[in-house]
Amino acid sequence: QVQLAESGGGLVQAGGSLRLSCAASGRTATTYVMGWFRQAPGRAREFVAAVSRDGGFTRYADGLKGRFTISRDNAKNTLALQMNSLKPEDTAVYYCAARDGASTRVDTYDYDYWGQGTQVTVFS
Repeated sequence: QVQLAESGGGLVQAGGSLRLSCAASGRTATTYVMGWFRQAPGRAREFVAAVSRDGGFTRYADGLKGRFTISRDNAKNTLALQMNSLKPEDTAVYYCAARDGASTRVDTYDYDYWGQGTQVTVFS
């Protein structure tokens, strides 16, 4: 089992930045892939970014690479998402997720563990 807890959400003006964090516990960090998803009101949960077990490979949703950066610190069992140049359409609940497999996947059903989510609101 892996327990995940997000933090760092909040209210930010368009063009601003936020850094989300996810604290993981329960298992050695290098045994699972990690990712970020988000869900806006009335919409399905969607993939944002994922990072491989060792942190050496990252994957992003179309249109987010360049503004968002995912990273992990296995020594601290943490995952981060640096979000820059935020737009109102980035407003959503952001979820940290982990999967037991070795590859970075983009579908929610490929992930086995989820945090409770943290709200990000971008106003113009």
